[in-house]
Amino acid sequence: MADTSLNAANSNRPAHSEPTHLTGDASQADIDSIRTQTSVFVYEWPVRLWHWLNALAITVLIVTGWFIASPLPSMDFSEATFQFVMGYMRFTHFAAGMILTVGFFGRIYWAIVGNQHAKQLFYVPIWRKTWWKEVLIELKWYAFLEKMPRKYVGHNPLAQIAMFMFMTVGLSFMILTGWALYSEGAGQGSWPDYAAGWVLTLFGNSQIVHSVHHLGMWFIVIFMIIHIYAAIREDIMSRQSMVSTMISGTRTFKD
Repeated sequence: MADTSLNAANSNRPAHSEPTHLTGDASQADIDSIRTQTSVFVYEWPVRLWHWLNALAITVLIVTGWFIASPLPSMDFSEATFQFVMGYMRFTHFAAGMILTVGFFGRIYWAIVGNQHAKQLFYVPIWRKTWWKEVLIELKWYAFLEKMPRKYVGHNPLAQIAMFMFMTVGLSFMILTGWALYSEGAGQGSWPDYAAGWVLTLFGNSQIVHSVHHLGMWFIVIFMIIHIYAAIREDIMSRQSMVSTMISGTRTFKD
């Protein structure tokens, strides 16, 4: 059986670049590619496009959502008939929400027809013992208790949990509650009402839905901060590309 280690190119490399085992969701084709190129193609263009459009839409939703929940102390810079600031804010929020929704359904479609790495966002292999061992190793690595990082082609196990909880589950929750609130203005019998109006009944009233939707925004803000920190940290410390991978689609292993 072929060895799945990433071999050092020469013996003069520094100690921190000693070869480490390639683990996670790497296929034999991935391993063969890494042996000859020290890189492997991971994310197809629809995944990369969705990632950046999704990031932009979420940023717009956070900014406009914050102003909708906490308007500026005074909007008296002109007569009400000559300014429509909060109206434009709500319109931008709704438009970004619609883009987010269409993109999310497109991402689900690509998880079905795309490569194996496109599917990672939508499942967590909790039935695999080896996966839980890798979760523990990643926890130790992020806590600076592990000296050498593991190499992954797709998401590492800890990142997979975070992406599943905050993207798959979290976005589903925000989309449902957002459309439920939108259905109030659309009115009974409208397609938003048929699609998500039941959420208002489930929670009891729209004020509760407003509150949990706003709370969900803060959870996503926290996730974004951690996500950006972890990506930059791994790019530097684990010596494998992270940020550039979501631009080019290729994961490069520096050791």
